[in-house]
Amino acid sequence: MGFLCLILVVTITTSLAFPINHQNYLVLPHSLQGSGACLSWRVGVEANNIRAWTQVPTKCVDYIGSYMTGSQYRQDCNLVCNEAYNYAKRLNLTNDGKDVWVFDVDDTILSNIPYFSAENNWQGVINTTSFAEWAEKGEAPAIPAALKLYKKLIKLGFKIVFLTGMYEQYTDIRIENLKATGYTEWEKLILRGDNDEASAVEYKSSIRKELEEGGYRIRGNMGDQWSDLVGTNTGDRTFKMPNPLYYVP
Repeated sequence: MGFLCLILVVTITTSLAFPINHQNYLVLPHSLQGSGACLSWRVGVEANNIRAWTQVPTKCVDYIGSYMTGSQYRQDCNLVCNEAYNYAKRLNLTNDGKDVWVFDVDDTILSNIPYFSAENNWQGVINTTSFAEWAEKGEAPAIPAALKLYKKLIKLGFKIVFLTGMYEQYTDIRIENLKATGYTEWEKLILRGDNDEASAVEYKSSIRKELEEGGYRIRGNMGDQWSDLVGTNTGDRTFKMPNPLYYVP
């Protein structure tokens, strides 16, 4: 996901600035108030029926904030990753090192919830300067369900490709962050060129095409944005991690 190359709009009330442990962020005991219409909106976003949205509807900011920092978000991540594993374990791999699983990084395997919380900046356009400062710290925690899936896929024999919209200037920091949170091996870590101005769909499609032209078979593809999963060369099957907080076209 390319935070630093896209303007993202996030609207959540300032009362939702909760402390998050960077190594294993807390599940906060929120009730999902104002479900109804806001639940329908979230489902519409996750199903890609609502597109090109720029902010959480005002009436839903408390609901979405409670969802992202509460237990339901983790349960939804668990469901996606469990289904991905159930699919993966039934595949017959060739053992030639060419069966790959593609993961997006930001808010797919590493969480930026601590950034949103610490900034207390839930109303408006993301401050690219402050996000760059957050990225430079390399303190994004692992999303537990994704880390568990990653380890299981390696045991099954998959090669892992991390495909992120983060710029190449953050390569060393990203490597350190991944390893510190348990992602210790991969086939490829691909970051966006510092001067790349393509859309997320164009960028990720072109990289996936290069992978397949290089002989790799994309058996699974996982991301938190639909722009991670659509376009060309999307792989045998895609899995959408939940994220109704922002939209990357």
